[in-house]
Amino acid sequence: MGNFYRDNDDLRFYFERWFDWDPIVRLTEVDYAMDGGFSTLEEAREFYGDIVDMVGQFAADEIAPKWEAIEHNPIVLRDGEVVFPKVLSSIFDELKQLGVHGLCVPRELGGMNAPLLVYMTNAEVFARADVGVMTHISFHCGIAMAMLVYSANEGTTKVDPVNRAFVSTRFEEAIREIVAGDAWGSMDITEPDAGSDMAALRTRGFQDADGNWFVTGQKIFITSGNAKYHIVIARTEDAKDPDDAYAGLGGLSLFLVKLYDDNPDGTKTWHGSISRVEEKLGHKSSPTCAIEFENTPAQLLGNRGEGFRGMLLLMNNARIGVAFESIGIAEAAYRMAKDYAAQRKSMGKTIDRHEMIADYLREMQTDIQALRAVTMHATYYEELAQKTAIALKLGYSNDPDRVAKMTRDLKRYKWQARRVTPLIKYFGGEKAVEIARRNIQIHGGVGYTKDYQAEKLLRDAMVLPIYEGTSQIQSLMAMKDTLTGIIANPQAFAKSMADAQWRSLRATDRLERRAAAVQLACFKAQSYLITRTAAAKFKLVKQRPMTVWMKEFAKDWDPKR
Repeated sequence: MGNFYRDNDDLRFYFERWFDWDPIVRLTEVDYAMDGGFSTLEEAREFYGDIVDMVGQFAADEIAPKWEAIEHNPIVLRDGEVVFPKVLSSIFDELKQLGVHGLCVPRELGGMNAPLLVYMTNAEVFARADVGVMTHISFHCGIAMAMLVYSANEGTTKVDPVNRAFVSTRFEEAIREIVAGDAWGSMDITEPDAGSDMAALRTRGFQDADGNWFVTGQKIFITSGNAKYHIVIARTEDAKDPDDAYAGLGGLSLFLVKLYDDNPDGTKTWHGSISRVEEKLGHKSSPTCAIEFENTPAQLLGNRGEGFRGMLLLMNNARIGVAFESIGIAEAAYRMAKDYAAQRKSMGKTIDRHEMIADYLREMQTDIQALRAVTMHATYYEELAQKTAIALKLGYSNDPDRVAKMTRDLKRYKWQARRVTPLIKYFGGEKAVEIARRNIQIHGGVGYTKDYQAEKLLRDAMVLPIYEGTSQIQSLMAMKDTLTGIIANPQAFAKSMADAQWRSLRATDRLERRAAAVQLACFKAQSYLITRTAAAKFKLVKQRPMTVWMKEFAKDWDPKR
């Protein structure tokens, strides 16, 4: 079937031409000072290119052609264990041999020390072949890296100051096991009656008299929940009143929980149980489980009451991952529609030459290119932010000027990633569904049958606006951050809006005028929302004496309300 990386000119454009690799590689290779690492940027880029080329070939040859076998041979729960069909087991065994599970993990821990940009490029390629396979793969390297970051943040990772290599880290045994492909992890958040509202979580974390931690509760809809290692968020603190710091999200803590231990005879000693594997509309190759913990031993990650903050690390990366899932599904749907339209004749010509179908195809292609552009932007800055934070935490530089610059840069990197992450999750999920549905429309009646892959792609896409934060939650996050920025600097907002209005009317380039008109529409929407917020605020202020109106109006703005 070719190569899913090589045949994608737009994807290759970002990887081969658009990314400024130098700052990423310098942070990854610690200024090329690591033993056994790359000595030049060119060496690193050649290695990264070889990886994505290998994955592109494997996805096209070994995953995509097996979609029917994957669909017709479900994952099942048997005697308390999740059992994969032979077709999936063979795919994951081959991936284990390729060594991709430790892609981003440092070499000292058995990994390839590749950047997140390589990992996410592979994610798109895998998702184009089969999105469920991609989802399951992501819970190997992703959870291993999360363990390393949590250890670094809490000060339980040691680095050799001379060659900048990792000497030890708290979860080294688990990380090495995941890198070898012998285990994987999962992210356990959702509970019955507690999805987006994490403050309503009821799973409990508690200590015994000796200070050992345990977790009790039920988690549902856990992707790859048959994992050995579970990162679990649970309530550890009881608030005395609604204003208590431990109320709501402040009372949550984060834990690493082993669901089972492997015994020498091949059996398992279970510390929790898998009570259900969901029968889903799509994503057949990824097990979604319900998990029961009952006084299950656990390890606290970080400090008590910091669980929500710790979980955000996983959630942000997961939302970027969902955007790449969306691109993969949309790319598969677009190419399928384009190929079908080029050979299906109607009224004397192939349907891709009918104006409405041609317009459909062009819109699908443009939406994919737009989504890939903003998603690559988010990934680039998220990686810079994470690696700069780790470098500062582990003291990679003793130069005060460089440390000061890195600290300033970190703030900028975080903002660039944060401002677009909810947008790509929203835009990606919604567009994947739309493009998959258009693929069925272009196929006509045959698209509605199970003989073609078109209906599978739509079923796979339907969950993307739902999990890892619904489209509605992403909208609220984007709105809150945008309005907070306006409140912090209203003069800059007014200037930007005026500039967009001027360019929409006076710019000499037609495309610039059109782009400015879109920006102006966006600014007007923001202006409307901020005006509504101000009106509500003024109603409250009017209840106070007139002498304090200006003071009261200027403080305690809350865009969430």
